[in-house]
Amino acid sequence: MNAKPRAILAVLMTSVMVFMVTLIATFLNLGLDPDFPRQWAKAYFVAWPVAAITAFFVMPPARHLTERIVNLMDGRR
Repeated sequence: MNAKPRAILAVLMTSVMVFMVTLIATFLNLGLDPDFPRQWAKAYFVAWPVAAITAFFVMPPARHLTERIVNLMDGRR
């Protein structure tokens, strides 16, 4: 996959994942505190770029490793 589609995929995929994880983690830590929206937004906007950059670089080797594992499971080398 070329860099542009990989970057778009990383941004879209991680935005949803980080949204849910930070929402749940912030809720579990604070409850529905009046400061909840600000704290959640702070967690989201710190975590999301980290996740997107990580996904951009991790996806190619993860895809390759996935293919190897599936091939081994199917009895192919």
